[in-house]
Amino acid sequence: MDMALDFAAGCLGGAAGVVVGHPFDTVKVRLQVQSVEKPRYRGTYHCFSSIVKQESAMGLYKGIGSPMMGLTFINAIVFGVQGNAMRRLGQDSPRNQFLAGSAAGVIQCVIACPMELAKTRMQLQGTGEKGTKKSSRLYKSTLDCLRKIYQREGVRGINRGMVCTLLRETPAFGFYFLTYDVLTRHLGCEPDDPSLIPKLLFAGGMSGIASWLSTYPFDVVKSRLQADGVGGESRYAGITDCFRQSYRQEGWRMFTRGLVSTLLRAFPVNAATFATVTLFLSYMRAGEGKAVDMVQGDPAAVVQPTNL
Repeated sequence: MDMALDFAAGCLGGAAGVVVGHPFDTVKVRLQVQSVEKPRYRGTYHCFSSIVKQESAMGLYKGIGSPMMGLTFINAIVFGVQGNAMRRLGQDSPRNQFLAGSAAGVIQCVIACPMELAKTRMQLQGTGEKGTKKSSRLYKSTLDCLRKIYQREGVRGINRGMVCTLLRETPAFGFYFLTYDVLTRHLGCEPDDPSLIPKLLFAGGMSGIASWLSTYPFDVVKSRLQADGVGGESRYAGITDCFRQSYRQEGWRMFTRGLVSTLLRAFPVNAATFATVTLFLSYMRAGEGKAVDMVQGDPAAVVQPTNL
C-alpha cells in the first residue's frame, strides 16, 4: 500500500511540475542547441519573448505531450523507488537519502531518455515559424516522433543520449533528495506549523536547483547529442567528441548554456512537485491512522512509533 501511494503521489507531483515548468524548458533547449556562429537568441528573456512573438504563447508548450505523459510516470517511479529504497535501508540518514535518490535516478532513465529525446525534437521543429506551419512539422505527436526515430535508427536511436542521461540523473537525484532532507529538517517542518506549505515549497524549489547545478554540463551535452542531425548532418561522434567540440568553440560558457532558464524553471517546478507529493501522502496516510513524517527526511516515509 505504501508503494502504491508513493507512485500516485509522484504522478500528481509530476503533472503539477510539467504545467508550471514546460515553457522554461523550451527556452532552455533552444538556448542549449542554437548555433554559436549564428545565434538566434541573445539570452533567456530574448528567447522567451521571441518564441511568443514568432510562434505565439503555445510555442512555449511545444512538446509538452512527451513530458506530461513521461514525467508523471517518471515521478511515480522516482518517488516509488526512493520511498521503497528508504524503507529497505531502514535508517533515515543523509547518506541513505542520497543512495535511495541515486537508485531512483538510475531506474527512471529508461523512460527519461526516450521521453527527452522526443521532447527535444518536438521543441525544435518549426523554430521561428508563426504557429508552426504543418508543412514544416516532421512529427505530429510524441509517439509519432519516437516511432519515426525508431524506424530510421532502431533501438539505438530511441536511446540516443542514454549515457549522458545516466551520468546526469544518478548523482542529481541523490542531491535532490539529500537537499530536501537537510532543508526540511533545518526548517523544522511539522504538521501543525502554520508556515508549513511555504517551507515545503522553499525546500522543494532549492532541492531542484541543487540537483541541476550538480550535473548541468551533462544536460547540455545530452541536449546537443539528442538534437544532433536535426535539419542537417550529424556533428558529434559521441559524448567526448561533443564535449571537445563544444569547449573548443565556446569555452567554459558551453557548460552554462540555458542555465538561467533551467534554474528559473527548477524552483517552481520542484516546489510544486515536492509540496504536492508531501501533502498528498500526509493526507492519505493520516486517513489510514498512520503517523506520518511531514517530510523531515523522506516524503514517503511512515514514522515508526519509536521515532515519534
